[in-house]
Amino acid sequence: MATKIIYFTVNGRPERAEFPLDCPAQDVKDLFRSAAEAGPHDILKLYNPKGSIINISPNLEPNSPNSCYKLEVVAADCNSEPLGAELAGALGFDLSSMEKRLQGLEKKILFEASETPAVVYEMKKQVDSFREKLESVEHLSWLGLFKDLSEGTHKPSPFYHKRTLHKTRKECEHVREKFLQMSSLEVSDEVRQYLKTPTFDNWQWEDAEIMVLLQVMYTDLDFIAMFNIEPEVLQQFLFEVYRRYNNIPFHNFKHCFCVTQMMYGLIWLTDLRSKIDSVDLLIMLTSAVCHDLDHTGYNNAYQINARTELALRYNDISPLENHHCAVAFEILEKQHLQESVHGSVQTDTRRDHQVRSNSSLSSCILATDMTRHNDILNKFKSILPAFDFTNKDHRDVLMMILIKVSDISNEARPMEVAEPWLDCLLQEFYNQSDVEKLEGLPVTPFMDRDKVTKPSSQTGFIRFVLLPLFIELANLFPCLEQHIIDPVRKALDYYTEMEKALEREKQNRAQSESTAKSKEAADGHAEAGPEASKPDTQ
Repeated sequence: MATKIIYFTVNGRPERAEFPLDCPAQDVKDLFRSAAEAGPHDILKLYNPKGSIINISPNLEPNSPNSCYKLEVVAADCNSEPLGAELAGALGFDLSSMEKRLQGLEKKILFEASETPAVVYEMKKQVDSFREKLESVEHLSWLGLFKDLSEGTHKPSPFYHKRTLHKTRKECEHVREKFLQMSSLEVSDEVRQYLKTPTFDNWQWEDAEIMVLLQVMYTDLDFIAMFNIEPEVLQQFLFEVYRRYNNIPFHNFKHCFCVTQMMYGLIWLTDLRSKIDSVDLLIMLTSAVCHDLDHTGYNNAYQINARTELALRYNDISPLENHHCAVAFEILEKQHLQESVHGSVQTDTRRDHQVRSNSSLSSCILATDMTRHNDILNKFKSILPAFDFTNKDHRDVLMMILIKVSDISNEARPMEVAEPWLDCLLQEFYNQSDVEKLEGLPVTPFMDRDKVTKPSSQTGFIRFVLLPLFIELANLFPCLEQHIIDPVRKALDYYTEMEKALEREKQNRAQSESTAKSKEAADGHAEAGPEASKPDTQ
């Protein structure tokens, strides 16, 4: 019999599980529960070497002792935990006696009715389903009982177990040290050319290496020499940017890099250096770097509906994007980068020059608010037939279009790069909708885990948002057709087929369940015998 071997650790202790390929899912879970010495009501989570949660099922990918999974009991039976006992006492009941009473009632019902009533069976199914959900998702923080809710600078992230929302000083210093060690190293021409393409794979690069690549972008566009930017000033700016991106699945430092790298690639692919002033190019690249600073993983709709501090501060007008701008200017001011950039301008015009630059930077970042999408796109379409690169208003709209394209450009990348980003985005979306449900807020429709699937989240977005935007940009720069439009069309085909396959699977499952129920009914009728079908003649 073919078997599967899984290597994992429990509390640092190496374990090895072996089970048949056709082993039932519940048996696999029981096997891991036994290895963790966990009770039937404990909640288990299994992590892969990258730290992502994976489902405990027969479909687990085989691994080796060098790439062990990690098994944790993240929520134990509250009756065995001091917090659970304390809570039960505070509420005035004994959990143990209540459980025994429920078990007694169940036995009594079973004895008197000779079978488990349908309502009890349905309740059991719901409990099992809820436990399954707790074990397979990562949003346990809302349970409250298992988190430190005290105020502090290191607020727990709702996404990563045992990681803080904001980066710790130790984490930052470690990355900073590596970055400074590598910053003087020569980057090969091969990497420099690869960096200019939309096919660049961000997943291969660590955070310190990403900062080196960002430094290369500023260098190869001649910003260092043209604006007399001290290398140390740029390095400290990039480090502060890294530090102010949070530990969340999608809107993190790697996303910042991807958006900036796409912007950088578009500048080279369209030869914008010959069409737009260097200051505008610097603003475009820097706005991409700063466009999601201090994002906490909850979008504007949540900020406004929850009446958060940001929503109140900015009067419900693009609260996130306004906050990203504020943090960006705080960093730029702190690192004296603005002084460095505008230092070559004459003193009497320096202030006006800086005000215009700040306004352009803000416009680019604010353009990433999707509620403004149609207005910006329609404005671009209206000026496109007579687009003039010497017209400042035209350039300003183009700059907004370019950062919008860069911000939502993942599907223009190879599928092996793009699809993991979609998984990260859905994790962030699902977390928000879970919180919205718990707080009684309107649930954002495209984030609801009960209604949205991976393919359904993409097909409409690609068809009605991505392609119309990308096509208009390609109308101005036809060379982009092969680089960003063709890959997006392939992604649409890919997710359309995936959506059809899921629908077929859903229909087949429903048909199988219907057939099984019909068979059960027929078998029950046959077991009752011919007497059951005779009419009552009395």
